[in-house]
Amino acid sequence: MTFALSGPLQAAVYAALSADAALAALVGGDVFDAVPSGTVPARYVLLGSETVTDASDLSASGAMHRFTVSVITSDPGFSGAKAIAGQVSDVLHDADLSLTRGSLVALRFERATAKRTNGGATRQIDLRFRARVDDTAA
Repeated sequence: MTFALSGPLQAAVYAALSADAALAALVGGDVFDAVPSGTVPARYVLLGSETVTDASDLSASGAMHRFTVSVITSDPGFSGAKAIAGQVSDVLHDADLSLTRGSLVALRFERATAKRTNGGATRQIDLRFRARVDDTAA
């Protein structure tokens, strides 16, 4: 097992989300890997937590990455957040991402949770994905 592919995987996910024109039309390019400082956009996508477990086999050192991508919006109701979350899922599910180290074997959507936060003023949808990676550089 290796954790060395976590950075390359995150960079590839970020690049894919940032480059998607349909997602940019919904969030104006506001894709972050940390909560933005200062004035927070009304709609944005945030790369979140990650859990990694060993997935090595006889052919390669590998890992299973379960990570969260959050959609956060101050829009009333959930329809706007769901449209954004749907596009995030479309971009990432079964995506063929290139990593700077290793290779992505599979990327799948696992589940989503929608909730109100900030006293009901904010809508948040947390999408969880599962990525299987092999470390071809090891």
